[in-house]
Order: sequence, then C-alpha cells, then structure tokens
Amino acid sequence: MPTMLDQNACYLALLARDARFDGRFFIAVTSTGIYCRPICPARPPKRENCLFLPSAAAAQAAGFRACLRCRPEAAPELAIWRGTANTVSRALKLIDEGALDDVSVETLAGRLGVGGRHLRRLFQHHLGAAPVVVAQTRRLLFAKALLADTALPMVDVAFAAGYGSLRRFNAAIRRSWDRPPSALRRPSRAGRPRGGGVTIRLPYQPPFDWPAFLGFLEPRAIPGVEGVEGECYRRTIALEGRHGVVELRPAAQAGQLEATIRFPVVAALGTIVARLKRQFDLDADTSAIEAHLASDPLLAPLVAARPGLRVPGAWEPFEMAVRAILGQQISVGAATVLAGRVAACYGMPLRLEDGEPPPPGLCQVFPQPADLTGADPGILRVPRSRAATIAGLAAALVREPDLLAPILPLDESVARLCLLPGIGAWTAHYVAMRALREPDAFPAGDLGLRKAAATAGSIPTMTELADRAESWRPWRAYAAIHLWFGQAANKGG
Repeated sequence: MPTMLDQNACYLALLARDARFDGRFFIAVTSTGIYCRPICPARPPKRENCLFLPSAAAAQAAGFRACLRCRPEAAPELAIWRGTANTVSRALKLIDEGALDDVSVETLAGRLGVGGRHLRRLFQHHLGAAPVVVAQTRRLLFAKALLADTALPMVDVAFAAGYGSLRRFNAAIRRSWDRPPSALRRPSRAGRPRGGGVTIRLPYQPPFDWPAFLGFLEPRAIPGVEGVEGECYRRTIALEGRHGVVELRPAAQAGQLEATIRFPVVAALGTIVARLKRQFDLDADTSAIEAHLASDPLLAPLVAARPGLRVPGAWEPFEMAVRAILGQQISVGAATVLAGRVAACYGMPLRLEDGEPPPPGLCQVFPQPADLTGADPGILRVPRSRAATIAGLAAALVREPDLLAPILPLDESVARLCLLPGIGAWTAHYVAMRALREPDAFPAGDLGLRKAAATAGSIPTMTELADRAESWRPWRAYAAIHLWFGQAANKGG
C-alpha cells in the first residue's frame, strides 16, 4: 500500500466530511465492499472497516465498487504528490488521451524514457494501482459520469468511454456495479444539449478564480478561433480532420464547470474532456500550492488576494507555441492580432456537421504544423526571422510529432525547444508552462515578473529572480501567474 497517506488523519477528515480532502484520497469500506469520497453523505463507517487509498484505481484494483451516493467519478482528480512525481504526471497526461488504448505499458514507458517495470513501480507507489488499472478505472468512471449526467444513447456512452463494443461496455458496468447500465441512468437537465452537442460536468477542487482566468484568456483569444462572452469561454477544435466547438462556463453546483461539446465523433469525447481539463487546470490542488507559495513574503499577499488562481493552459500545444513566438517582445494585443492573421491565412474555415450554426465569432480552425512549414512573412506581416521561427517549429513537429508531447522532464523539454532557431529560454518556459502543463516552468527573464518581484524599487536581475524562485519549486508556474496578476503586466504572449 502507498505510504504517503496518514490513515488516522484521513479518518478525521472523513468524520468531518471535509471538502478540502475531496479527490485527495478515497475510503474503501471492507464491510460493504464499496469505496467513497470523503464527503459521502452516508453514515461514516467504523475506523476498523476503513482503508484509505490514494486513487479510485487503487480501490477498483482491490475489488471495491464505486459508491452510488457520493459518485467517485464526480470527484476532482487531486493528489498530494503532483508536481514531485513528474514521470507519473506525464504518464497520466498521455493515458488521458488514450495512450494505453492500443499499446502496452512498455511502449508508454519507452515514450517517457523509463522502463516498464520502473513505471509500474511508480504507479503502485503513488496511485496504488498499475498503469493499466488506472486507465481502465478512468474509462469506467467516465462511462458512469456520462450515464448519470448526459442523455447520450447507451451505444454512444460505450464508444465515448473507449469501449470497443456495447457488449464489453455492458460487461464492465455489471462487473463494477452489479447492475446493468440502464440502472445507473438518472434524469439530468444539465446533460441535455444546449443548441446541439452534449454537456458534461467537469469537477475541480474550489476555489477557482474564474473571472481572473477569463480575464487572462480574453485579451489573448485568437479572433475567429476562440472568444470570451460574459462567463463563457468558447473555441473551435479539430481532431483527425473533423471540426467542432466547445463552450465552458461555471455550473450551477459549486466545484464544477459545464462543458458543452459539439463534435461529430462521439468516440473523441474522452480526449476532448481530457484536453479541456488540462487547458483549465482542473486537477490543480490550489490550496496545497498556495500554502507552499505563501511562505514567501513576496507571494503571500498575492496569494491572499487571488485564491484559486490557476495556470491557463492550451487546447493544442502547437497553437500555443505559435502564439508564444508571436508574442516575443510585443504587447498582448499586437500578438493577438497576429495570431488571428495566422488563423485566417493558413487555417481552415470551420465546418460543423450537426446542421446548427456556430457560436458567435467562431469561424476558423487554427492551422496544423504542416500548414505552416511555409509561413510567409509578407502574408503574416511579421519580421522574416519571426516567420522563419514559426516555419522551423512547424517543420520540426512534422518530423517529430512528439516534440510538444509531455514526455520529457522540464529541463530536457526546455533544452530541446531552445535548439530550434528563434526560440530562447523565455519562449521555451512559456510553452512548457501553458502547453506542456509543467507546474515548475518559470520564464525568469520576463520583465513583468522581474518588475512584480521588485523590492524597495529595485528590479531583480534574471539571475536574482531565478535564485529566489528556487524556494517556490515545484510550483514556480503558479508563482509566475500570481506575479503577473500582481503586476497587471500586459506583455509576454
């Protein structure tokens, strides 16, 4: 059993139904064979009947069934080790997008640069279950969430959750809950289409500074590709040549976002949800992160002013990397205009297949790497060197599709990006922060960060800021976002 959980402390949190621990551990009840969240409304079991496990997968692997009252599939995916077990974090990102659907654990481990045995050992230590069990549990709980919260037909739920057939789906549900999928259905207006598509609830651990998050995205929204209206974010998406749109807004219930997805291939729902969770940083344990950062007097007032501030991610890493290149040494507004020009000149017109009109302002899909290998500075109205950097990145991605995949440690990812002409440490760390979702990325040379870290009117050098930021590890990206908001800087992509 993993050793990082204090079993007595977990029991006290269970007795208090402390929502701060929701997603950090699960309770397996030996007398009933069911596992629950710490906030389960059922009467707390006796201490001697409780096993506290770090993940739903660990409970599934031990033979326990998910509770139908507290719904473990609706828990935020937190873990106290995140940010320190980087290999596991990177593996989970790949698993979320189906990395174990068609290949072995050894193949996944090879992509991460480790052996299969070592990867299994890391998963067992941190999650209490093997990688394959983690992948199977995520598929199963995603299916349960779709059954409970959407009006999708059974066959669509099966394929959306990654099951190859309705028979395999039915068998998995019966094995886990001892009842057919139809018995897990429940009416939910939240899951019914809004202007087409399906609406899915995405859980997170509060707080979430949603206005600040949208305030960061709005001036950076690529014209024609994405936009912010009121409390809603929307954008176009493309997968395997098919187009769609997504919209996100706060749900009526605290601790959830509501994602409305319009996409013609139902089997892509799992991948789309995984990307949205990363883009909106929904697995972040902001309470733990902010407690760590607040130990520095420089960051303490910033953290107190904006609890729940998260690092805005990216729908597609290449798009974010191009956006970062365009943002080198110019204002946010100017970079946004250039990004819209890239989309208009080299992207594709949005093609929806559901017969419904697109949301207002959405008309373009951002280009793929192959579309930008010949980026023309005259067309884009950018310096020749800037166009060459974009074309070089695009060509590198055509040659190495894993170039922007989360498979390497932070320092190696940054070094790899810096080998490309026109990409320096600032751009590489910015891409690592927002596209690769590296929680410890930190563009120490950013002038806005240096100004925000000024003391007694003295702006630190890049080296001085980097030295101070050592105490902020492994959450330097969150320190950066707090400093940017504190400075209200309007530079840097």
